[in-house]
Amino acid sequence: MAVTTQHLVTFVTAYAEVIAANRAYLIDLDAAIGDADHGENLDRGMKAAMAELADAPDEVAPAEVLRRVATALVSKVGGAAGPLYGTAFLRASGALRGKPALDAPDVVAAIEAGLGGVVARGKAVAGDKTMVDAWEPAARAAEQAVSAGTPLAGALAAAADAAEEGMRATIPLVARKGRASYLGERSAGHQDPGATSTAMLFRAMADVAARGTGGRGPAEPAGQA
Repeated sequence: MAVTTQHLVTFVTAYAEVIAANRAYLIDLDAAIGDADHGENLDRGMKAAMAELADAPDEVAPAEVLRRVATALVSKVGGAAGPLYGTAFLRASGALRGKPALDAPDVVAAIEAGLGGVVARGKAVAGDKTMVDAWEPAARAAEQAVSAGTPLAGALAAAADAAEEGMRATIPLVARKGRASYLGERSAGHQDPGATSTAMLFRAMADVAARGTGGRGPAEPAGQA
């Protein structure tokens, strides 16, 4: 499966829709251990990203799609979500520069570049109870699947499953980064909102890839019953 500009636009659209549908859920998660603004901020940012893409020329490179998303997130989103997601999309864009279409290793490279951006910006590692706890296992799962010869749709499904497992694994953790870290031991027992929105991102990515290859349609949003 060659990933085109249109696939990326479809993915960004799908993620924007998932975030809009789960805005209140993400707010509730963040209210327990943060500023209660994660859902509101990310929803605003993804709406701005869609506006950026609507103004783009018909034929832009995949890297430009991600760059426009990054620009919208950094300029329109407050709190931690804007800088973190914006840096992730910007690093992913840089990994794809000059490519008119993407193969599976290109997609893995973009995912890993995004993770590098999140780690560099947030200074977090796995186990800190942040979005890294979902993004890192997703990147590892995607790389291992592609290296084993798994088609891209299957590799992204594995990445989404790993992200959701990482998301759930944040529940017992004590936060060591961000606003949640101020709560100390009281942050344990709550699912991290950033890890949750990250799991939603990978599930949206997997669903778009699955539809592109005749697979199943969208799954239930990560974290929701």
